[in-house]
Amino acid sequence: MDKKEILRLTNAICKNTLMETLEIVYTDVGEDFLTARMPVSPKVFQPDGVLHGGATAALAESVGSAAVFVLNKNPKALVRGIEITANHLKSVQSGYVYATARPINLGKTIQLWEIRIVNEDKELISLCKLTTYTRYKE
Repeated sequence: MDKKEILRLTNAICKNTLMETLEIVYTDVGEDFLTARMPVSPKVFQPDGVLHGGATAALAESVGSAAVFVLNKNPKALVRGIEITANHLKSVQSGYVYATARPINLGKTIQLWEIRIVNEDKELISLCKLTTYTRYKE
């Protein structure tokens, strides 16, 4: 499957989910990464008008979990995030943030991901680690 088709399918499964609510769109994929973007608007603000850390964590978990499917290439995989950490380093008030998930370890059952979230100027906003658990439908 080519890059365009992978992104089309990955975005198609987001209908009626949190990803659609947060307007997360998968934008790039490669052999060892998946990238998504999310608009920074009042929908994802804290009361003081900056990007909410929970929305950032939701973006990180979304791209990390989707990366399991994309990089694993097994449609029978059932993926669950089991732990996420997020270090928020810089605030954002507008534009887009981009999250790129790359594997640290790809075990058959447990995977560990690094997700770097940057702003439009490629400045690091948050650094997240996500542990995913994968089992396979029979």
